[in-house]
Amino acid sequence: MNQGTMNRSSQDTGSRSIPEDRKLYVVDSINDLNRLNLCPAGSQQLFPLEEKIPDVGANSGNGSHSLFLLGLIIVLIVSLALVSFVIFLIVQTGNKMEDVSRRLAAEGKDIDDLKKINSIIVKRLNQLDSEEN
Repeated sequence: MNQGTMNRSSQDTGSRSIPEDRKLYVVDSINDLNRLNLCPAGSQQLFPLEEKIPDVGANSGNGSHSLFLLGLIIVLIVSLALVSFVIFLIVQTGNKMEDVSRRLAAEGKDIDDLKKINSIIVKRLNQLDSEEN
């Protein structure tokens, strides 16, 4: 009785995820692999793969899954490219801002130098004006 309940529980969990025909195909494939490992090369009489796959339309869902995965991969690649482009733009903008900051600092020094020169000229002109009077 314990073995019967164990078989039933394993069948219940397996039947939820794998259809019955696919289970038979998997078991048959495992048996073929065992025969390949145990029997000499000349004594094997295996059926072609096409004869073992049940023709119940079990692969009809695989096409939509593969299209979904292909679409998902394309979307991920496009989003990765867009994120990379945005990161590139952020880095370029940061570099431009550093250039502008350096130019402003250099121009600020130039303005300070011009103010000093202007004050020296104004002082000299005032001295010359006072000497003439």
